[in-house]
Amino acid sequence: MSIRLQNIAKHFANTQALEPINLDIHEGELVGLLGPSGSGKTTLLRIIAGLENADRSPQPGKILFGDRDVTNVHVRDRRIGFVFQHYALFRHMSVYDNVAFGLTVMPKKRRPSNGEIRARVFRLLEMVQLQHLANRLPAQLSGGQQQRVSLARALAVEPDVLLLDEPFGALDAKVRQDLRRWLRRLHDELNFTSVFVTHDQEEALELSDRVVVMSNGRIEQIDTPDTLYRAPKNRFVFEFLGDVNHLEGRVRDGVLTCGDAHLNVDLPDGDEELLLRPHEVRLAEEPSAESHLPVTITAISPVGAEVRVELEADWLAKPWLATVRHADFERLHMRRGQRLFAHPRQWHRFKEDAKTPEQQARVA
Repeated sequence: MSIRLQNIAKHFANTQALEPINLDIHEGELVGLLGPSGSGKTTLLRIIAGLENADRSPQPGKILFGDRDVTNVHVRDRRIGFVFQHYALFRHMSVYDNVAFGLTVMPKKRRPSNGEIRARVFRLLEMVQLQHLANRLPAQLSGGQQQRVSLARALAVEPDVLLLDEPFGALDAKVRQDLRRWLRRLHDELNFTSVFVTHDQEEALELSDRVVVMSNGRIEQIDTPDTLYRAPKNRFVFEFLGDVNHLEGRVRDGVLTCGDAHLNVDLPDGDEELLLRPHEVRLAEEPSAESHLPVTITAISPVGAEVRVELEADWLAKPWLATVRHADFERLHMRRGQRLFAHPRQWHRFKEDAKTPEQQARVA
């Protein structure tokens, strides 16, 4: 089931929570709404669900599920499944009864038979790998298990659209990571259309087919995770999607100078600020003819596939972060207090009046 939003805006008193938004979500897509607190992502999700009403003036918006106009349809009749951050399970009901609840309260004409309900519930419990816990109460489950029950309950009524509001926000990091991978596999298996809200960049990039990046009630960019990360349309998107190093200085005759540091750049004279991702910083024992950026290691975190190295220098307004391979870490015998030189592999430049960002690749 596709979703189309046309001219959706929202005010709370004198505050504009959403600027007029147009958004098309394709059938079978898993779309993430990503942004900081106050960006409007939860408000937009609640409007899709029918839990909030969009502004009706000066120009009314429209919400379509496929060809069905649900703009003025009550939430109970929109055929949605909703998964909340804090599970919202009935504590006095078993896992089985929680999943079956939406089916048992259907109007009699639409309600499946008891046998059909039982078969559907156990099929879903098997999908979420909880069939052996059907008789347990929610309090007897872990947080991850409770969220899977919540998801099964939402899917039991066979919704046209599945909506999830910070579905993993209440879980610890390891459980959250495992559960989102499981959700991605389940989504691919069942091919339902779903929209989820998150402020976690890693979660959005890992789970989504496309990500909607929001800020101050407007959409900044809609793209695939790879395109968002590699080709952000503006500075906000670039800085929100990961760690960023800042290099500020003045360019003269093709050289950016900042204190004792300098970097060759193909830019016009004037003040400049360049942005770099941690993986775009190579560390070496010597400077080069193009780059003289002396730094000192202040912290090392050898966690995961790469080593995170924090760097400081007199010419840096804020510390830099570099990620290096373990082989390079060992080759350079990295340690706190060690003096090295940073070599940008690539930098990014954003101008407020430019339509597209400028990027420049450098030799690693």
